[in-house]
Amino acid sequence: MSNSYFEFKRFTIHHERCAMKVGTDGVLLGAWSNISHCRNILDIGCGSGLVSIMAAQRSSAKVTGVDIDSLAAEQAAENAKNCDWSDRIDIVKEDINVYNVEEKFDAMLCNPPFFSNSLKCPTQQRTTARHDDTLLCGDLMKFATENLTDDGTLSVVIPYDLLQKWCDEALFKGLSTSRVTAVKTLPHKQPKRVLVEFSKKVCNRSVDSTLVLEDTPGVYSDAAKAMLKDFYTKIVD
Repeated sequence: MSNSYFEFKRFTIHHERCAMKVGTDGVLLGAWSNISHCRNILDIGCGSGLVSIMAAQRSSAKVTGVDIDSLAAEQAAENAKNCDWSDRIDIVKEDINVYNVEEKFDAMLCNPPFFSNSLKCPTQQRTTARHDDTLLCGDLMKFATENLTDDGTLSVVIPYDLLQKWCDEALFKGLSTSRVTAVKTLPHKQPKRVLVEFSKKVCNRSVDSTLVLEDTPGVYSDAAKAMLKDFYTKIVD
């Protein structure tokens, strides 16, 4: 990965103007989310546009990416313009807390800022991307409840130790936890991240699963290969 761009199989993400560079969290969210049936998808805090572009590749939906940071939104728009699905991607510079939704969404995807009450970053841009000052968990859940279709879902990637907090907040705001996948870097490691899907429909939480990314250091697991083969150039079909 270059400091200025990341080359995927079917698109390139430039990210030198973004506080958060291309990372595993975003790629996992973009590949894991259940969106193949969707017509209208929202990527909240879209950053470089990575998840928006992945969503467009994996569906026939109209995809809207929203970011509060003007430099990130500008770069996301450029990345989207240069991909094969540019006619279905719209990038908006906006604060989600005041975003005026014209049409409800079938799915929302978010790699949210999740640090609270911790040391802030040297730059305001990176602080906004990493800390929840501008996007609280409860506010995100409220927005999803109000702006998802009746069958709509919100998918997020968060630290594993925040799972219960987010599930509790979702329930309080009227969302059900419908799918959970813990992510381990190696079989013997404890999960540090978790992928979670919340649903507008009242439903029972499906059996939790675990995704192990590598069997041994540098060797992708079969599950990771199956999930990421359409995106990573280093994974061959």
